[in-house]
Amino acid sequence: MAALLALLGSGFAGAQAPVPAPGRLAVFKTGVDVVNLAVTVTDPKGRFVTDLGEGDFEVLEEGVRQPLTIFTREDLPVSLAILIDTSASMDAKLSQAQTAAVRFVKTLHSADEAQVVQFSQRAEVVQDFTSDKAQLEAAIRSTHATGDTALYTALYVALKDLDRRHREAELRRRAVVVLSDGEDTASSVTDEQVLDLAKRTGIGVYGVGLFGAEAPAAARPLNPDQSTFFFSALGRATGGQAHFLKNVSQLDGVYDRLAQELRSQYGLGYVSNNPAHDGRWRRVVVRTPAHLNVDIRHKLGYFAPKN
Repeated sequence: MAALLALLGSGFAGAQAPVPAPGRLAVFKTGVDVVNLAVTVTDPKGRFVTDLGEGDFEVLEEGVRQPLTIFTREDLPVSLAILIDTSASMDAKLSQAQTAAVRFVKTLHSADEAQVVQFSQRAEVVQDFTSDKAQLEAAIRSTHATGDTALYTALYVALKDLDRRHREAELRRRAVVVLSDGEDTASSVTDEQVLDLAKRTGIGVYGVGLFGAEAPAAARPLNPDQSTFFFSALGRATGGQAHFLKNVSQLDGVYDRLAQELRSQYGLGYVSNNPAHDGRWRRVVVRTPAHLNVDIRHKLGYFAPKN
């Protein structure tokens, strides 16, 4: 949950960055920053397109074309943070949300790993990263609803934790999937700080909001525009996506699609031909030929290294 995602880190290091052979992980030496992109491609009906080749992609950084040094459409290992809103307003919905999250965990492969975070008035890591599905399920089932909603704090903690698990010698999809039914009411960080951290880590964020028009009034945010804008902005900036549901029964379908997306992404990587280590934001655009008639989603850019 490529985004999830393959290659969502700010960069791998390497003197050269060869295209990895199928089924093999790329290992790099230190010294060169590789910009990595998880790219989701869908057709006009929303179906994932997984049969494109390296020649079908063009990457531009600040309008300048960048030769690819990494291209893969392999099923890469996933590192996933699953965040569950356990504020008081989730009480009636939590059992169904837990069941959907357990179903999601069961889609993980043996090389994948996940972390479970619950958040109400504070964020709590219920289960640190593990590949043990039984431990993950037990952690999900142990969550309970009470208190306010520290949404921003939970996301900040999860992004920090996942960023620290960057594996220099391994291509791995990294994503945060966060479920919430309301706006933030208790965080010690701001939405802008979370968005900035997400952009700096390059980790895909998938927000799932349970505050559709048909949700009970008590479960809706006081300011729904703020909540929807926040999730939408996070998804757009990181290559993830926002989903807004009318009721918790729709969660299974959303989690199923997220699981499929994480297995359907392309991993693209390049060494920027701009050598400046100025720490500035660089806009990145991935394009395919117009005749393919596809939609492309990826992180919008990255911060250059800074000396």
